[in-house]
Amino acid sequence: MAQTRIRRYDSPAGGWGSVRSLLRHGVGPDVPTVEGARQLARQNKVDGFACVSCSWAKPAEPHAFEFCENGAKATMWELDEERADAAFFERHTLSELRQWADCDLESQGRLVEPMRYDAERDRYVPVSWEEAFATIGRELRALERESVVFYASGRASLETSYMYGLLARVYGNNNLPDSSNMCHESTSVGLPRSIGVPVGTVLLEDFAQCDCILSFGQNVGVNSPRMLHPLQDASRRGAQIITFNPLYERGWERFTNPQEPVAMATGQSTRISNAYFQVRAGSDLSVLQGIAKAVLALDDAALAQGRERVLDVDFIAQHTQGFEAFADSLRASAWADLERESGLARADMEAAAGVYARAKAAILVYGMGLTQHRHGVDNVRMLCNLALMRGNIGRPGAGICPVRGHSNVQGQRTVGISEKPELVPLDRLEAQYDFVAPRAKGRDTVSTVEGILDGSVRAFIGLGGNFARAAPETGPLEARWGDMALTVQVATKLNRSHLLCGRTALLLPCLGRLEEDVQATGSQRVTIEDSTTCIHASHGTSRPASPQLRSEPAIVAGIALATVPGDADVPWQAWVDDYARVRDAIEATYPEQFRDFNARLHTPGGFPRPVAARERRWETESGKAEFHVPDVLSATGFEDRPGRYRLLTIRSNDQFNTTVYGYRDRFRGIEGTRRVVLMNADDIQALGIAAGEEIALATDVDDGVRREVGGLRVVPYLIPAGCIAAYYPECNPLIPVAHHAIDSHVPAAKSVPVRIVRGATDAPVPAGPAPE
Repeated sequence: MAQTRIRRYDSPAGGWGSVRSLLRHGVGPDVPTVEGARQLARQNKVDGFACVSCSWAKPAEPHAFEFCENGAKATMWELDEERADAAFFERHTLSELRQWADCDLESQGRLVEPMRYDAERDRYVPVSWEEAFATIGRELRALERESVVFYASGRASLETSYMYGLLARVYGNNNLPDSSNMCHESTSVGLPRSIGVPVGTVLLEDFAQCDCILSFGQNVGVNSPRMLHPLQDASRRGAQIITFNPLYERGWERFTNPQEPVAMATGQSTRISNAYFQVRAGSDLSVLQGIAKAVLALDDAALAQGRERVLDVDFIAQHTQGFEAFADSLRASAWADLERESGLARADMEAAAGVYARAKAAILVYGMGLTQHRHGVDNVRMLCNLALMRGNIGRPGAGICPVRGHSNVQGQRTVGISEKPELVPLDRLEAQYDFVAPRAKGRDTVSTVEGILDGSVRAFIGLGGNFARAAPETGPLEARWGDMALTVQVATKLNRSHLLCGRTALLLPCLGRLEEDVQATGSQRVTIEDSTTCIHASHGTSRPASPQLRSEPAIVAGIALATVPGDADVPWQAWVDDYARVRDAIEATYPEQFRDFNARLHTPGGFPRPVAARERRWETESGKAEFHVPDVLSATGFEDRPGRYRLLTIRSNDQFNTTVYGYRDRFRGIEGTRRVVLMNADDIQALGIAAGEEIALATDVDDGVRREVGGLRVVPYLIPAGCIAAYYPECNPLIPVAHHAIDSHVPAAKSVPVRIVRGATDAPVPAGPAPE
């Protein structure tokens, strides 16, 4: 175990700290330095490859180094020269590997050949691709169609995602849970109800035209560091940036741009936020209502004094519905209640409202700090209310900006990865491919977990990801995983989910996005959609880690041809031969969204899909943007009580989703461990515990299930009283499957009710060693 050090980090985001981190991950015996440098020069460039990490927008005129620290880590991680091959699995049983830490598993290198699980030997053993596909087809044909789940992480391309969604529907169900279910499904439910579209309305160029940015529940320095470039530019030209978040995050405070030699040489940094407010976890709803209430009061005063209105009354009258009921609810709300719930003073909310009211064009940014709550949909809709009050949708420099995670998590939804049949043009698919599409609602992440627990899910096909580690109810989920008849995992590197096997289990290695994908018609391109709905091409050029690797489209087609060869008129093999034909098929299914798809493939900056709300067309039931009146002030969905804390799960600077690159959370000053709990100093004192003491967290829910994670070191931190923070996925065992967002079913990981248990050190998921 590396030495554990916890100390305050006062440096800005970016700067030499980012450079040192890049060197640490980009230089070593297992990293191809020359190839790594070549690929970093191509990252997020036209005719380069789209970063496999976050989904932030790619500019038409990229920087010389159009990658961030975490994007570079993801690139080096994929170029790893270590190999988890047959010899590795011969040396280690799966029972042994389940005791390893997440970082140790992925550090074994790239998966290089298809494997099947040998239960008698408790090992993975090699299998041919032909036998693997035949086994999958045989097992799937023997199962009830509704008992099979087709999960997709957010890294698969548009081409793969389209094929995968079609495979599930030809097979006979809409069981297509994906990583959106775990993060931004509250966006996909809330935005359509308010503004008629499931995606944000902001394009990258809007950041150059706004004069105000409000951010809620989003950690830019870790989750989307390239976003710091437009934020830095906005700050320098005088745009007012106000941040609301339970924790101080360095990216929203100060930034030193590593691509500016003078700043690097002199240590200069740019202030990002003009004001930073630490809201209680789950209380953004009350903050948003407070700001809206103050904006309304400013408008009332302007009207009474005969001054220019603060509200965009023409926009509200022409484009919205429900404003009067919303305004009445704001006037009826009490400042004392808003202050108590939010943890902010009335003066702070009024100050933010004043900045927003004076702005000619404002962007409202948010992340999973808004979506992953019981009332996450209310959070999203309340944010829309604030935008609608000032007409900040459908004009330059203004709009709603949900910041997505994985590089194509938004795009896979666009082309049909959805458990909701009403969101997919099933009639058009039936006409294209001559089959009868299933119409019943499919399983999302929550219902998939429930189905594994109750035995109704009999097979799990995983297109990437680490589902068992990322999902809630981790302990019981892992315990029941082996009851399934079939589990199939498509992956580049080993993770914990691969060590949980159904009675028949296959591990299928695929090409990474950086690797050249050569098919019958030559080297192929794939496409992804970024957070701003722009479509980009991606072209891999690295030599594949193994000649046995197959592309994701080829694997999906192989499963389809073995399982549903004659069930629809789908040219699976022709699509594998030439991905341009898949794009033609996507355009035929979604002609409005993908007009001239192949012709626009290499548009600098990508080409944006049409978004009706950008043009002030509202595809809601009323035909107008809808104001929403929330009936709660807190999004947590539970009552505060003595001894109960609001846990928000967080990720470190050395992490992307469940992929843990190392044990340095630089921005929080935590090194050598991930088993910590960040607490308010007054809470620590009131409990009579000491900094550095080991405690356990237990879920404070009376449902008869014991959920506890121990061995967590107490770290005093600037966090609101009554709130604590700890890393995921280590603390995912504390999230009950029933603790999810209303309507959207997103696990409510940003406000989990927990209590502190002293002297307990048991940990359901092993910590494992921390290699350095």
